[in-house]
Amino acid sequence: MRKYFFIFSLITILFSCNSKQENQVDVSAIKVDFSIDRFDVDFYATTENSLFKTKEKYPLFFPKNTPDSVWVNKIKNKEEQELFAETQKVFSNIDFLKNDLEQLFKHIKYYNPAFKSPKVVTLLTNIDHQNKVLFNGEYLLISLDVYLGEKHEFYGDYPSYIKQNFEKENIVIDAAKAIIPKGNQINDRTFVNKMITEGKKLYLLDKYLPLMSDYQKIGYSAEKNNWAIENEEQVWRYFIENKMLFSTETNLNKRFLEMAPFSKFYRSEDTLSPGRIGAWVGWQIVRSYMKHNDVSLQQLIKTPSEEVYKKSKYKPKK
Repeated sequence: MRKYFFIFSLITILFSCNSKQENQVDVSAIKVDFSIDRFDVDFYATTENSLFKTKEKYPLFFPKNTPDSVWVNKIKNKEEQELFAETQKVFSNIDFLKNDLEQLFKHIKYYNPAFKSPKVVTLLTNIDHQNKVLFNGEYLLISLDVYLGEKHEFYGDYPSYIKQNFEKENIVIDAAKAIIPKGNQINDRTFVNKMITEGKKLYLLDKYLPLMSDYQKIGYSAEKNNWAIENEEQVWRYFIENKMLFSTETNLNKRFLEMAPFSKFYRSEDTLSPGRIGAWVGWQIVRSYMKHNDVSLQQLIKTPSEEVYKKSKYKPKK
């Protein structure tokens, strides 16, 4: 058993290395221009007398009808100051983030020359983990207090499958996910089409973040990702045998596409599986499609999911 596990782990590592090599491109000549504004630092260092300067620098964060007393009380709040102090322990220096985002923006621009680097602003959002990174085309807002490390005491009540991605290395992944088009194809009502829509997003991460491991991109632990690889054929067979591929039942979203501690096959071993296994399978379908069809990344985005599935020649490994 130990020998089998070692061999399987070695195959997984080698496969991951090959995948990274395939996706690497030379972006050294691509120029991107952006800066990172530390709203978190500027705001919590603000005094009542200097508040007007902070408001002038960051008008986006100060609604006109909100009285100054609200901001002053927020700055003086002990819990807010404690959160800021803890964040500074991890992010007093953000040179690594500048480098990570620069590489991300270069890769996006390589595949989409029209891309313009957004204005990056760091802030605190009282651990709003559902909105860790926001992008509106002009601004990229990053909530640093959601990346203090999964073992931080502030995250004690969060489930493991959520807080395992509260690491600073995940910032660039969440930034890429925020920038990637959400996909809203009218015909994506069937389960297989939804899987492929999610698979397209993950495939874009392959290209935008070529040095990241697969488990990091999808937000799994290494063990859960290994489960997905080992059980790919069984999962696919389950979908087919239960006639799920062309089903429009919305309950399949929660069972296999949305974030969860595990996927729901209604079997005793469910807890061994990762959540979002449908998205993971969709990812493999898109990878197969791109392997067998000569299309660009931008063409992939526009190609209907149904067509991707039909031309993918997808066959899971046994």
